[in-house]
Amino acid sequence: MALSSVELCPKPSISFGQVSIPKTSKLKSQSQSRRSASIFAAPAVNKAIKSAKTSSILAHFWREIQGFNNWENLVEPLHFLLRQEIIRYGEFVAACYKAFDLDAKSERYLSCKYGKKSMFREIGMENSGYEITKYIYATADVTIPIHNSTSCGRWIGYVAVSSDESVRRLGRRDIVIAFRGAVTHLEWAANLMSSLTPARLDPHNPRPEVKVESGFMSLYTTNENNKFGLRSCREQLFSEIWRLLNKYKGEEMSITLAGHSMGSSLALLLAYDVAESGLNSIIDNHSEIPVTVFSYAGPRVGNAGFKQRCQQLGVKVLRIVNSNDPITKLPGFFFNENFRVLGGTTYEFPWSYAHVGVEVVLDFFNMQNPSCVHDLEAHISLLKCPNPVEIQREGVGLLKKAREWLLMLKVLTWLKFVADNMLSSLVPINS
Repeated sequence: MALSSVELCPKPSISFGQVSIPKTSKLKSQSQSRRSASIFAAPAVNKAIKSAKTSSILAHFWREIQGFNNWENLVEPLHFLLRQEIIRYGEFVAACYKAFDLDAKSERYLSCKYGKKSMFREIGMENSGYEITKYIYATADVTIPIHNSTSCGRWIGYVAVSSDESVRRLGRRDIVIAFRGAVTHLEWAANLMSSLTPARLDPHNPRPEVKVESGFMSLYTTNENNKFGLRSCREQLFSEIWRLLNKYKGEEMSITLAGHSMGSSLALLLAYDVAESGLNSIIDNHSEIPVTVFSYAGPRVGNAGFKQRCQQLGVKVLRIVNSNDPITKLPGFFFNENFRVLGGTTYEFPWSYAHVGVEVVLDFFNMQNPSCVHDLEAHISLLKCPNPVEIQREGVGLLKKAREWLLMLKVLTWLKFVADNMLSSLVPINS
């Protein structure tokens, strides 16, 4: 759910005198428990660091960074290696925006500006250590009243794999799949479809209790019918993941999915799908390839049944969120995993939405540019700042409530603007 339907939020003008990472970070695990012990208290970490003599610490420690132990003792305080990897995967997602063509007069409008071999070089990521192997397109089975609007696939992200040189540094062959947020009218319409629908992605069990937001599901599964002869986003991804797993069979591997806003929803759906289908273990029945999601400013994706099934399958999700971002509180603003009945007991309804995974919570806000609370670049910039300036926080009284309502009012205004555009537009989106 990108807050702008045509372009990224401008590069944040916030100064670090106006932003902060709370001294006491908020952390919500799958069990909503708090973890506050120092990273150096973990024996496995100490062993990994001591054994890293000539090679990268990450090569010894990558499973923990990918969530093998649900990021136990890594979030509070935020470990420097995890911070580094959050930034790195965030930049893979930011690449989707940098390479996305928003020039309506261009032949590549709403697609990638560059070819797979040159994209990283063109946007200044030639030293990423990865090679792009496939571009991914998606559409949604959504009808909107815009003249001549058809179900046409738009470039949504890409698949990349680490080079031989990077494998030595990372400790494994890493498959990265990055997704951007919403841009087109069709994507916005899909985002506004807050109703739940059964996922039905398990080939052997329909699991009616596992439900996801219908718009995200539509983007993920709708078949394409255009000049490129593309299949659904899901089929494109499964085909490429299968190919890469076969190509590098026998190697130590990981599958890392990263996305911003709507893209984080697609990343989580894919992670669930890969784990549910067993794709991450079908190549080698004796080992299960880790599947990890780095979610940036992501909304809720499914219900309590979806959350529970992701936990059972071992899908690891690290959610990087801004505490002032209202998008991360949707859908399910009122009925969600935090809903409490009388007595303070948390209760999850089968039809209520629930976040999945562990949270890394940032805290930044700019009164002059409120939309940047959701901006990916603002998240990355704050994480890159080693010693952000801590300022006096607003109280928990009326001022804080006023700020929250201001943000929500802003979001509702944006949603109305997008809806009005879709209803009143009489020309195709690419005209």
